[in-house]
Amino acid sequence: MTNLITRFGGLDESFDDILRGFFVRPVAVDNTTAAPFKVDVREGEAAYTVHADIPGVKKEDIRVSVDGNQVSISAEVKRQNETATAGTNAVERVLKTERHYGKVARSFTLASALDAAGAQAKYTDGVLELVLPKQAATSAKQVMIQ
Repeated sequence: MTNLITRFGGLDESFDDILRGFFVRPVAVDNTTAAPFKVDVREGEAAYTVHADIPGVKKEDIRVSVDGNQVSISAEVKRQNETATAGTNAVERVLKTERHYGKVARSFTLASALDAAGAQAKYTDGVLELVLPKQAATSAKQVMIQ
């Protein structure tokens, strides 16, 4: 009985081939599912503060809604059309693209009801800041029985 064992190139050679091919060939990236943005939520005595990282979006393309204690944030990242420089016939080929485009959204529920009328939003340097005041606690009312 003959044992047939074939040894392939070492791991280092294979890894080098993979890296070499990565930078030469175009890479397909599935942009249909954009990564959700990161959110930090802090609770104070009177309000919640939310910071959401939404870079590359115009403030006009961000929507925030507050319903009871539910907060929804959505944004649309629009893809810019890439065209050849005017006056040249050069056509460029995209080799790699990692920037996401499309719609992204996050919704979350907070422990307290929110005062939607008093909510404030500010968008600076790719960070959305929301200040969401808690709804004033209603005092218990005793109901008279007739």
